Amino acid sequence: MADYNKIEKVQLHVPSLEELRDVLQAGLEEDFAEVQVSVVECPDLTQEPFNFPVKGLCGSPRITDVGGVPYLIPLAHKHKEYDMNTVAQKLELPGAFILGAAAGPSGVLGMNSELVPLVQTESEGKPAINSSYFSTINPADGQCLLEKFSDKHSGCNFGLLGNLYACEGKTGKVLEMRVKRRTGSNSLVATMRKTLQDHYPDQSLALGGTSIVQKGKFKIHIMPREFSACPLHTDAEVNKWLQFFEVDAPLICQSVLVSRDPGLDLRVEHTHCFSHHGIAGHCYIDTTPDIVEYLGYYLPAEFVYRIDRPEITHVVGRN
Repeated sequence: MADYNKIEKVQLHVPSLEELRDVLQAGLEEDFAEVQVSVVECPDLTQEPFNFPVKGLCGSPRITDVGGVPYLIPLAHKHKEYDMNTVAQKLELPGAFILGAAAGPSGVLGMNSELVPLVQTESEGKPAINSSYFSTINPADGQCLLEKFSDKHSGCNFGLLGNLYACEGKTGKVLEMRVKRRTGSNSLVATMRKTLQDHYPDQSLALGGTSIVQKGKFKIHIMPREFSACPLHTDAEVNKWLQFFEVDAPLICQSVLVSRDPGLDLRVEHTHCFSHHGIAGHCYIDTTPDIVEYLGYYLPAEFVYRIDRPEITHVVGRN
């Protein structure tokens, strides 16, 4: 089961939003033709196309890396399941709004899946609001099958691993990214992370938030419904097991990124997406660089919490 007693906490470097705006503007211009990074009031995220259970991304922002890929491969540790409500308590933020990327709880769903967490956790007698999505491979046609977690299942569990951004869900100032036409080889999230890594070489920074892929197509994967019965020891073996798709915008993406691992064996970037046209999964990069357009909202995290770090680790399967 989850070991919530294994918790490590590190304070992150948090520049001003104005400083980050200038740094990210310059970095994104290296990989995209049109870039406008601004400091704005967070839009109301309860509205379309987000439909989040809270209005904003602000208030005590923090990230957490829970479990890890070593609990998935080479063989799945199916007993590793976590609860968002307990995670919020361990983040010292009961009632937190949590978004990000995680594996679905196979013990609850009865199968393996990709989870897109969107949870307002419980607090002071108020029940949790779980607006999460999960995607699996449809056995009927081999395509993506997207479902809303709360339509069929209760609770706020996830399995194996999660890269999560947590906050109070308040409105406030955030970084807005308006980006068009990719000219470089890196995705939007990878460019942001590498920009921060290069500009702050001796410090660890983290961003969490959401972005809309407004135009274009995107490469994603969805894990099979059944865990691999054979040990997966290389990225090539992992990629053979995964199922890949090219999917259409619009997509709503949830991302967590860390410029530099402060010694916690972190997954330094992880993005999952969902849509209102039946698509969800793990995001890689747009496949239509000439027309792609993004609109994103992000905030720097104040702390990173490492929960239940695997004792035996590796770097396979973290792309």
